Amino acid sequence: QVQLVESGGGSVQAGGSLTLSCATSGYTFGAESVAWFRQAPGKEREGVAGIARYGETAYADAVEGRFSISKDNAKNTLYLQMNSLKPEDTAIYYCASHRVPGRSLLEVASYLFWGQGTQVTVSS
Repeated sequence: QVQLVESGGGSVQAGGSLTLSCATSGYTFGAESVAWFRQAPGKEREGVAGIARYGETAYADAVEGRFSISKDNAKNTLYLQMNSLKPEDTAIYYCASHRVPGRSLLEVASYLFWGQGTQVTVSS
């Protein structure tokens, strides 16, 4: 079955960097769109960055220029490089796969499979 496992979260000071990884299994990784989402306490889950099967990317305005999404099809792994982190980036970060055809890369409802999440905490 499809499995997504995030790692790389942690605590960092504002201005710092973290790299999240999402190891996938149970399907042909390169054949599906994948994305990162986050959910802060008391807020709805929101799209952060997505990458389509052919490499097209999309970023939320809040992270454009600071975060970078990439994938390694040979390793079946998705990455999120996060630079210049801000306290407002504090959230649980989730990876997702299998976008429904025709849906946005950054919509929660677009994806069929989700990881369990990894906590990112940015202190000021």
